[in-house]
Amino acid sequence: MPESQSAPKATRAAKTRRAPEAEGAATAENAPQGGSEAVSASDPASAAPKKRAAAKGAAAAKKSAASKKPAPGKEQSAPAKNQAASESAARAKRAAKSDAAAPKRAAKPRGAAPAKQAAAPKVGRGAGGKPESRAAMVRRARRINRELAEVYPYAHPELDFRNPYELLLATVLSAQTTDLRVNQTTPGLFAAYPTPEDLAAANPEEVEAIIRPTGFFRAKAKSIMGIAVALRDEFGGEVPGRLEDLVKLPGVGRKTANVVLGNAFGVPGITVDTHFGRLVRRFKWTEQEDPVKVEAEICAIFPKSEWTMLSHRVVFHGRRICHSRKPACGACPIAPLCPSYGEGETDPEKARKLLKYEKGGFPGQRLSPPPDYPGLPAPPLGGA
Repeated sequence: MPESQSAPKATRAAKTRRAPEAEGAATAENAPQGGSEAVSASDPASAAPKKRAAAKGAAAAKKSAASKKPAPGKEQSAPAKNQAASESAARAKRAAKSDAAAPKRAAKPRGAAPAKQAAAPKVGRGAGGKPESRAAMVRRARRINRELAEVYPYAHPELDFRNPYELLLATVLSAQTTDLRVNQTTPGLFAAYPTPEDLAAANPEEVEAIIRPTGFFRAKAKSIMGIAVALRDEFGGEVPGRLEDLVKLPGVGRKTANVVLGNAFGVPGITVDTHFGRLVRRFKWTEQEDPVKVEAEICAIFPKSEWTMLSHRVVFHGRRICHSRKPACGACPIAPLCPSYGEGETDPEKARKLLKYEKGGFPGQRLSPPPDYPGLPAPPLGGA
C-alpha cells in the first residue's frame, strides 16, 4: 500500500482513539466525587447511560412538582370566588334590611327626638324586705286598703261640722294642733259667727280670743277672717265646690281643699296630712316627701272612687296604731303586709298598751261622732 494512502488512515485512527478519551475526561471532571455514584474517567461506556438516567429523573421530578403546584392564576381563583360570593350575600342582606326599614324612616318626622327605650319596672322592697315590682306593690297597697276598710268601717273626718263653711274653717284651724282641740274650740266660734258675713264683720281681737286654744291664733284669725271676706265678696257667701277656687282663698292649700271637696261636696280627693304621709312611706307606696308629689303617686295606685275613704282609713290607722314614735307593730292587723314591721313594739301585750282612742278604750276626737262610731265622744273644752 502506498504511504500516501496509509497516512490518512493512521491519522483518522488516532483521532478516533483520542475522541473517547477526551469525552471520558470531560465526564470524569463533571461527575460527583467519591461514593458509588462516582463515574470513572476510564469507563466512558457506563458514564453515558447514568448521565442520561439522572437527567431523565430530574426532568420527571420537575414535571411532577409542576403538576402538583397550581398555576398562579388558578391558585387564588377559589378563595376569590368564595370572597366575592360572601360579599355579594352581605350586600343583598344589607339591601333587604334597608328596604324593610325604609317605610319606618319615611314615617318618622324629620328632626324628631330618638325614641327612648322602655324603662325596666322599678323594683322596691315589700313585706319582709323581699324585692317587689311596681305591679306587686300596687296589689299589696290595694289589699292593705281592703284590710283597713274591715278594721275601720266607721272611718270618717274627725272634725265636727254641719256645712261646708264650718268644715272649711275647722280644717284651717287644725294646722299644728289636734282635731280634738279644734272640735273643742269651734262650737264657740260658730255660735258667735254662724255665717261668712258675720265673721267678715267681726272684731279680730274677739276672734283671736275664741280660737286661742288652737295655737298660732293671730295668724289663724287673719286667715279665717280673710276667707270670710272672700266668700262674701267673691262667692256670694257660699263655699265654692272647685279646687281651683278653694286654693285661692287665704290659708287654703290642696290638703284643705281636698278635705272640703271630699267630705262636703262628695268630690274624691287624697288628703296628705302628717299621718297620711308618714304611713304611705312606711308602706313603701311612695318615697316622696312633698305633699303634692305624694298625692300624685298615691292617686295613681288607687281608683278615684277610693281616694276620700282611703285618706280616712290611713289617717285613722296612723292615729290609733301606727304612731310616729312608737308604732304598735305587735297589735297591727296589717303587719304581714307592712315592709316596716319591726320599727315599733312587736310584743303583742306591750303593743296593745300603745293603742289610742277607741282602739285603746278611750274617747275619740269628735264631740259629735257619727252614729256608727264604736268609741266614746270627746269631752267639751274644760270637761273631764
